[in-house]
This record gives sequence, structure tokens and C-alpha cells, in this order.
Amino acid sequence: MPRRKRNYRKSWRPDPQFNNILVGRFIGQITLNGKRSTAERLVYESFDIIQERTKKGGLNVFEQAIKNVSPLVALKSRRVGGANYQVPVPVVGEKRQTLAMRWIREAVRKGKGKGFADKLATELIAAAEKEGTAMKKREETHRMAEANKAFAHFA
Repeated sequence: MPRRKRNYRKSWRPDPQFNNILVGRFIGQITLNGKRSTAERLVYESFDIIQERTKKGGLNVFEQAIKNVSPLVALKSRRVGGANYQVPVPVVGEKRQTLAMRWIREAVRKGKGKGFADKLATELIAAAEKEGTAMKKREETHRMAEANKAFAHFA
């Protein structure tokens, strides 16, 4: 059997304003069509909106939101003897943050109405207070993992 391709760690560059790697990763996730500067502007705008609304730092609210939305378990499809099972597997390290950022991004993109920065600010504030669409997604994932605990031995 041929050797597997080497899996190199992706090195993320921190964002220019806060020099924070987590914010840099989030900006990278939001970036569309290589327009990183637009993504940066939107994220910083939303941080300013958060500052206005909550009187807390946008960065603090962002970090709290990521921490709250990060899942402990996820579901992986496993094919066993012709049947597909959703097997709960623990999520560790960077993958937790990646999933949290992805869910927040999807929640913001699905939202109707206001501009992206405004929707992002609203979602981050909600997630920091353990509510909102991204938080609902986390709870749903945990509920599904709990329901499929019987298949954990397939992991």
C-alpha cells in the first residue's frame, strides 16, 4: 500500500490589529474570493458594534463566544456492515475552535436583513451569553451525540 501524504500543520498568521491568532483564523474563515482586507474590516466593525452595545471589549466577547460554541463531541459517519452509523467522537484542540467559528459564520450568513458586521456582532454577543443560532447548533450536536452513544464502540 502506498504511503499516505504528509499532513503539514497550517500556520495561521495573527490579525494586524490585536495580534491574535484566533481572530486571524476567524478572518481567514470569513474571507471570500481572497478579499482578506474586506473580511478584516467586517470583523473589526463588528468588534466596534459589540463595544458600543455591551461596553465590553469586542475581543473579549469574541473569545467568550468561541469558547461557548466550541463542541465537546461531534458525530462521524461510520459504515459498518452495510449500515451507516453516526458515531459520537470527542473533539479536541484546534478542531473545536474551527467548528465553533464555522457555525458562527454559517449562522451569520444565513441571517436575513442587516449588514454582515451587524449580524456578526449580534451573533457573537448572543453566543457569549450562551444563546443564538450557533449555540443552538452546538446543543443539537451534543443532543445527537447523546442519542447515538450506543454506537460509540464503533469509533
